[in-house]
Amino acid sequence: QVQLVESGGGSVQAGGSLRLSCTAFGYTYSTHYMTMGWFRQAPGKEREGVAAIDSDGSTNYADSVKGRFTISKDNAKNTLNLQMNSLKPEDTAMYYCAADWTSGSPPLYSSTYNYWGQGTQVTVSS
Repeated sequence: QVQLVESGGGSVQAGGSLRLSCTAFGYTYSTHYMTMGWFRQAPGKEREGVAAIDSDGSTNYADSVKGRFTISKDNAKNTLNLQMNSLKPEDTAMYYCAADWTSGSPPLYSSTYNYWGQGTQVTVSS
């Protein structure tokens, strides 16, 4: 079993930055070989994929965050990070970390992932 715990959320003004982290517990060696991703869900909206990274370091980003967000993985610390710059009010959401074994381009479909964290809130004010 793999447990995921997010941290780093908070409130920021538009144009600001936040860095989210997701630490894996349990069979952490397995996360080295898993695809991991960040998803977000705003009130009244469906969960959407933000960014994902596979075991080889290949990344995939939603069009809405390309050029502003950067996903990275630190296997030594069993940590997944999301650096978010130039934040916009529409980035406001609960952000979730996810992991699973996948193939091909790192997917941004939530149904692909079976391991999830509890989420961390990001609020961007205008």
